[in-house]
Amino acid sequence: MKTKPTRIDGELFAAAKVAGEIQSRSAAQQLDHWARIGRELEAPPMITHRAIVKVLTGQASDDSRPDSAQAVIRVAWSGQISAKITGLNFEDHLQEAGQPWVEADNEGHAVVRNPGSSQV
Repeated sequence: MKTKPTRIDGELFAAAKVAGEIQSRSAAQQLDHWARIGRELEAPPMITHRAIVKVLTGQASDDSRPDSAQAVIRVAWSGQISAKITGLNFEDHLQEAGQPWVEADNEGHAVVRNPGSSQV
């Protein structure tokens, strides 16, 4: 397969890098994957972008759609969720609220974090 150089928005590239790490892909491979999904989204006449948006926003049910259409919608949904998860940072909010939280250390052990306290 022959590749072509192209310019990619920095934010999109960063999102592809994060999503790609989750899927064991490079950022370039993730962008290629997303481009193929986009191509498939636009190709079938049975599912339009408007139909996908209606399902993703809760305005329509996905249950009556063919399996292939449901799969396309699930992929779009997964991409949106991955992008949103990438931008989450609850630590700042919990610290501001003075709420403790639990996270895993490098060995996978649960560690309780107490904001405003020197002990962990």
